[in-house]
Amino acid sequence: MIHPRHQSPRTSTRTARSTRAAPSPPPAPPGPLAPRHTVELTAPQAMALLGGAPLGRIVFTRRALPAIRPVNHLLDGGRIVIRTHRDSELFHQARQHGGQGVVVAYQADDIDPLTHLGWSVVATGYCHPVTDPEALLRYQRLIRPWPDRPLEAAVRISPDLVTGVRLTA
Repeated sequence: MIHPRHQSPRTSTRTARSTRAAPSPPPAPPGPLAPRHTVELTAPQAMALLGGAPLGRIVFTRRALPAIRPVNHLLDGGRIVIRTHRDSELFHQARQHGGQGVVVAYQADDIDPLTHLGWSVVATGYCHPVTDPEALLRYQRLIRPWPDRPLEAAVRISPDLVTGVRLTA
């Protein structure tokens, strides 16, 4: 910072003006929220919420470390379907494990940032590549990904463990 004695009159004027024009401080945060409670959801309730969510996060292993990617999805016969590209690590692992599939988790939520009310669901299970050309075409019509990149492959997650909570006041 320049000492006021070492500023030119022009600098001093600019400093004084900028001080007067400084933006007002942000508003104070709202008061304390009412206590929140968590209500455990049944697997069918959790899957119903997941089915209505516009997006979620796929969690998989990449180079022995957890990786998370935001994606949109579709529920089809109790399985979670996402589109991906053939060179993705997730698709590669799903293909590599063949009939066994690769273990993944899928998470979606809808929590209001102001009220802190909403829900969160996690489905854990095995991920398999979609190999049926008709099913792949169907998923390409139904799931519109947001990247401006062709996603020519898809995977299905067969959930074995589905948990969820609802946050209530």
